[in-house]
Amino acid sequence: MSDAPGRLPSLNGLKVFEVAARHLNFRLASEELGVTQGAVAQQIRGLEAELGVKLFERLPRMLALTGEGRAYIADVRRALEIIARATDGLKPQPVRLTISTTPSFASKWLIPRLPDFTSRHRDLDLHILATDRMSNFQADGVDLAVRYGRPPFGAGLAVELLFEQETIAVCSPRLMAGGEAPETAEALADYTLLHDAHNFWPEFIERHFGESPQAAFKGISFNQTSHAIEAAIAGQGIVLANSNFVAQDIAEGRLIRIFEAVMPGPSDFYLVWPRYRKSLGLQTVIAWLSDEAKKERERAPS
Repeated sequence: MSDAPGRLPSLNGLKVFEVAARHLNFRLASEELGVTQGAVAQQIRGLEAELGVKLFERLPRMLALTGEGRAYIADVRRALEIIARATDGLKPQPVRLTISTTPSFASKWLIPRLPDFTSRHRDLDLHILATDRMSNFQADGVDLAVRYGRPPFGAGLAVELLFEQETIAVCSPRLMAGGEAPETAEALADYTLLHDAHNFWPEFIERHFGESPQAAFKGISFNQTSHAIEAAIAGQGIVLANSNFVAQDIAEGRLIRIFEAVMPGPSDFYLVWPRYRKSLGLQTVIAWLSDEAKKERERAPS
């Protein structure tokens, strides 16, 4: 038994018929198809001749489908939709990659850089999983993680240093308008200190001023570093933050450094991924993240 389809009418004629049936107007059909109105009418006449039935009633100001036309258009539309879906299925689908990060890293470092990446790599579909919970590569379907810590992170994992934790003190220029940065821990107590979950302020004060903080400090605490940074931008106080997280805000004048001191952190930011997971898409993302971190280091003042 032959699997060949039966006799098919002109596929171009069927396409013109579908558009004309949708508009019930040859002029509008011609505008959608980018051909002349006469060409549309000619295609319809040819299809009607080929089928041996009349598909349209030509009324004074519009068209109307005949009974045969109404019955035929439903099957023609289904057939064209099947062809369209089959054609779309032949196109290469974007490669989906899931990146696990902390919420603060995602909002203050990664997301501002994504437009550049997506414009150059339209074949990659990134999914950002922003959570403070340590994601599982298998259970959560994670391809690449940005982790704050110290290696080793686990057996079978590849690791690459993205950037070091360098903590600096920043605030809105409005907060220091007309004044100088506090030179003692007691003077710092006149300002509101913005804390995140790391609570680096006691260590920073001791390192920078050479004394343990004795004064009573006003403070606001946030569970996310990014929220503390946004509060600083809004002029609500001074925040300690990773220099990489606030570099763009400093460059664009939303924040200023008030001390030259840089405090290294107990941990750094690393790219982590399963050794066995090798793909061109994954290597492209790793190389891009590494390059972005390198460019930021080169832009940083010495």
